[in-house]
Amino acid sequence: MKIAIIGLGLIGGSLAKAIKKNTDDMVCGIDISSTTRAAALAEEAVDTIIEPAQLCTCDISIVALHPNETIEYILEHKNDFKPGSIVIDCCGVKQAIVEAVETALDECGVRFLGCHPMAGREFSGFAYSLDNLFEKASFIMTPTDNTKMSAVKEISSFAYKIGFAKCVVSSPTEHDEIIALTSQLAHVVSSSYIKSPTVEKKSGFSAGSFKDMTRVAYLNADMWTTLFLMNSRALTAELDCIIKNLSDYRRCIAEGDAETLHRLLEEGAELKEKSNRT
Repeated sequence: MKIAIIGLGLIGGSLAKAIKKNTDDMVCGIDISSTTRAAALAEEAVDTIIEPAQLCTCDISIVALHPNETIEYILEHKNDFKPGSIVIDCCGVKQAIVEAVETALDECGVRFLGCHPMAGREFSGFAYSLDNLFEKASFIMTPTDNTKMSAVKEISSFAYKIGFAKCVVSSPTEHDEIIALTSQLAHVVSSSYIKSPTVEKKSGFSAGSFKDMTRVAYLNADMWTTLFLMNSRALTAELDCIIKNLSDYRRCIAEGDAETLHRLLEEGAELKEKSNRT
C-alpha cells in the first residue's frame, strides 16, 4: 500500500516512523519545509518526497496539519487525491473539519474519515517525532451517516497495524464534547494555573503536583487558539462547569465550612477512583 503523509511534524512524522517500523507500506511525504523533508529522508521515516499532483497514486492520504490548514489543503487539492482512496485528518476537533471537507471529497469520489490519534508531546516538529508515540494510545474515528463503512474498516485495521492499542468510534459532535473535557479544558486550566504571581517563588517548593498541573501549559498557541475557538460551545460548557466547582470550593475555604469542603473532596476522590476503573 502507498501512503501519503501531508505535514511531517510531531504527529505526521511519528505516523511515518510507525508505518515504516511496523509495515511494508510505502510512505510518501509532503512538507513545506526543506529541512524537514531532508530530515525525514535521512532518518528513513519516508521512502520519498512527492508533490501534491502525485497524491493520485496514493491509497491513503493522511493530512497532519493544523485545523485551518487541514481544511484549506484538502479543499485546494481535492482533485489531486486518487478516486476511491481514503483521506483522513489528525485534528483535535472533528465537527468543523468534517463539515468543511466531507462533501467536497465525496463529490470527487474520495472517501473521507475524520480521525484523531490520541497522543502527543509538549514539543512540536519532526525532530521530536517517535516511532512508538502511539503505543498504548487510542485512535478515534468519527464517521457520519455519509461515511463509507469500508473506510472505517480499512483505517481501523491500519491503526492497529501501526501500533495503536485501541480504536474508538464516535460521532464528530460527541468527540468534540468529550475532548473539550479530556484535553482542551486541561490546557486552559494549566495555562491559567501557571499565571499565579506566586510561581516566581516556587524554587524548592514544587514536586510532582506542580509538574503535572503545568505540563501542558507549554503549548503551541496558534494551534490551540484555533482548536478552542472551533470547539467554542462544548469548551465553554466545560469552563462553566469547572468555574462553578471552583466557586464551591472557594466558598467553603473562605467561610471555614469544613463539613462541606470535606464532602466535596471526598466526592472528587471517589470520582477519580471510579474513572481509574474505566
